[in-house]
Amino acid sequence: MSLPPEKASELKEIIHRQLLKMDVHGRIREVLAETVREELAPEHQQLSTEDLIKALRQRGIIDDVMKELKFVSDVNETERTSAPKPSTHFVEREPPVLKKTNIDPTRRYLYLQVLGGKAFLEHLQEPEPLPGQICSTFTLCLHFRNQRFRSKPVPCACEPDFQDGFLLEIHKDSLGDGSKMVDATTMLSICDPVHMVLIKTDTFGETTLVASYFLEWRSVLAAENGITNVAVELLGVGTESKVSVGVLNIRLEMYPQLNKTLSSEITSTQFTLERQKTAEKERLFLVYAKQWWREYLQIRPTHNARLVKIFAQGDCEDHANLLCSLLLGFGLEAFVCVGTKAKGVPHTWVMTCGSDETITFWESLTGHRYLHRPVNPDDPPLAEQPKPLYPYRTIGCIFNHQKFFGNCQPSDAVEVCVFDLHDESKWKPMSGEAIKSVCPPGSTSSVPPFPPLCASTIDAAVTSNEIEVQLRILVSEHRKDLGLSTVWDDQLSYLLSPALAAYELERTTGVSAGNEEFQDAVRRAVPDGHTFKGFPIHFVHRNARRAFATCLRSPFCEEIICCRGDQVRLAVRVRVFTYPESACAVWIMFACKYRSVL
Repeated sequence: MSLPPEKASELKEIIHRQLLKMDVHGRIREVLAETVREELAPEHQQLSTEDLIKALRQRGIIDDVMKELKFVSDVNETERTSAPKPSTHFVEREPPVLKKTNIDPTRRYLYLQVLGGKAFLEHLQEPEPLPGQICSTFTLCLHFRNQRFRSKPVPCACEPDFQDGFLLEIHKDSLGDGSKMVDATTMLSICDPVHMVLIKTDTFGETTLVASYFLEWRSVLAAENGITNVAVELLGVGTESKVSVGVLNIRLEMYPQLNKTLSSEITSTQFTLERQKTAEKERLFLVYAKQWWREYLQIRPTHNARLVKIFAQGDCEDHANLLCSLLLGFGLEAFVCVGTKAKGVPHTWVMTCGSDETITFWESLTGHRYLHRPVNPDDPPLAEQPKPLYPYRTIGCIFNHQKFFGNCQPSDAVEVCVFDLHDESKWKPMSGEAIKSVCPPGSTSSVPPFPPLCASTIDAAVTSNEIEVQLRILVSEHRKDLGLSTVWDDQLSYLLSPALAAYELERTTGVSAGNEEFQDAVRRAVPDGHTFKGFPIHFVHRNARRAFATCLRSPFCEEIICCRGDQVRLAVRVRVFTYPESACAVWIMFACKYRSVL
């Protein structure tokens, strides 16, 4: 293969620099002198080129040179950016990621390598999976400055074999500087951590959060040669938040290498100043919050028993925060509500205020929505009042990222609550400036903290078919245990598809469509004298066996699955609708038709 003259000269220059760096010429002179002393005969015969190459190879010098001379070529020509870059890059080491990634030599990167795990004691007795065997797996997800990464799944083990590399781009935030390479001083001011999330996927495809960790990467700025190794101890979540899950061995490296590294004193001073600044903001806000609470209690003594939570954490609270953030991102005026459900159980949910003053409650754990129609306690006793459908009983406060209101109405019952947030006699506001002092954009991060949503990796058609096949097997086995045969009607199953699409459309938009057409199709498919029964149900998981067990708990569905009669024909249809982050809505419909016998 011939190279253009400019490429050949470039390659020669690269090789020449590397040979000088390795002092190959000096090592060859040493080998030559040693060979002459040991192998030159008394007759002073000439030492050939082959003899010299043989001596160099025996001493491993040629192998050393070939190991050091490694080149990474552009993999995909179509991925080139407008920024000029050579088609061949020389690097001293060759991390695995460089085989698949184009590196822009004008940008700065943090190369994070995961070099395995250890001390995952929960999986100490985990047997090594056989080839092709389905087993539980670990997956490591990373988020850094609006960049997201996911490792290859590895079998769960006491020492999981993580061997993955992630190339994280470090860019400036100011407009016009995005394409300039950042220096060490600028990177020290970038306080965004690398968010690492460990997820476990069991043999049924169910995922669980194992650990969450925020990695402080800036120690690499003071490391020799811009390389450092850290051992990251992962802690559990929830009730196990103080229990060690395991340890990951992490290697951090800067690309290109820093011309000048920082001293460890400078980096440690920066970290200390950041902690002190954050602590001072929190202290001042705490002082204000205590004063606000004292004023709130002076309004009415019973306020002391209301659920006004300025600081809170937990399960449904996290779900409500996430849902509220999403609704705010879509331009709605949304708040997290803190109150109670039946029997005084503390709970949080989400509320949106419409432009027409309509109040809608959102249950973050189920996705259900409820319209709030307040009851007027001053109405006559015989006046008809709306009956609330929501499960909420009291409301103490509401908040979002910019506002906080404490409910100071005579009663904190949700059904009589008036959501006029501009009336300070009903809702005591917290100072917006005080909230901004601890929650301003960029207070803990120089870019928006929310990671970008990833497209779904689920193939809806394939997944629908797989679940449907599994359900057919489960139904047939269940009927066989009851002494019943099973005959499937494929045409009837096919006719159920539009109905499931209509159900999902109505669930997501509130628009009902296609019901009349579906009923007409069923009438044409069911002969005279026959009876049709159908049972649709919605899930947010893809576990067929779990869904089937849930369906059997419904008397109406069990009546369909266990149908007895003349000319019984069964049908089942599954439709999977995919959404970002591989979330999905799974609709299942069981149906049967049989001849009615009087």
